[in-house]
Amino acid sequence: MPPTIDWMDPQFLLTHFGASFFWVSTAIIFIECGLLFPLLPGDSLLFAAGMFISRGDIPVSIVVACVALSVAALAGNVVGYEIGRAIGAPLYERDGRFLKRKYFEQTTAFFEQHGNRALVIGRFVPVVRTFITVVAGVGRMDRRRFFTWSAVGAILWATGITLLGYFLGGIQFIHDHLEAAILTIVLISLLPMAIEFIAHKRRTHAIVEEAITAGQDVVAAHRQPENP
Repeated sequence: MPPTIDWMDPQFLLTHFGASFFWVSTAIIFIECGLLFPLLPGDSLLFAAGMFISRGDIPVSIVVACVALSVAALAGNVVGYEIGRAIGAPLYERDGRFLKRKYFEQTTAFFEQHGNRALVIGRFVPVVRTFITVVAGVGRMDRRRFFTWSAVGAILWATGITLLGYFLGGIQFIHDHLEAAILTIVLISLLPMAIEFIAHKRRTHAIVEEAITAGQDVVAAHRQPENP
């Protein structure tokens, strides 16, 4: 029986696919950004691709890698946007194993909070980067505006993290502890969502406290005796 491919482990993918690792990674980046598969290792693959290039494990120049990965990320966004625009709201009604309603709800809240910037910031947030383009399509965001901000996000994310892996890959400690380095990258990528969640909880608490105070003031006003 052939071994099961561990799509979440870049080192395993390198061993399994060899020189084709880079193009497999490019395809995964495209799928994660456009075809509604949120549980793919986008951040770790970008970091690992840069590191493997710096080590000479894959025969691709860093310039070609950054361009190809950025194009794949942007192309995925375009496909996701068109899916959202064509299919529309019915996507929100699904609640399957991978396409969960809560993902859309979280992404919609993120998009409403950050507006155009969500297409850039959302790149660095797992799950959000998969669904943000669909949400933009469902909302029929202007195509020109969408393509512009998506391109900015694609370049900053794909090129930035790939270059990070390329330059840090030469550090012996990171070279020897690839799994720990990748886990750190993933945890850092989750920070925007964690910060947004905390901020949302604080805003909700403040609104509730304000409503309670206003209600108490109204009750107190009604209880005051009228002047004779």
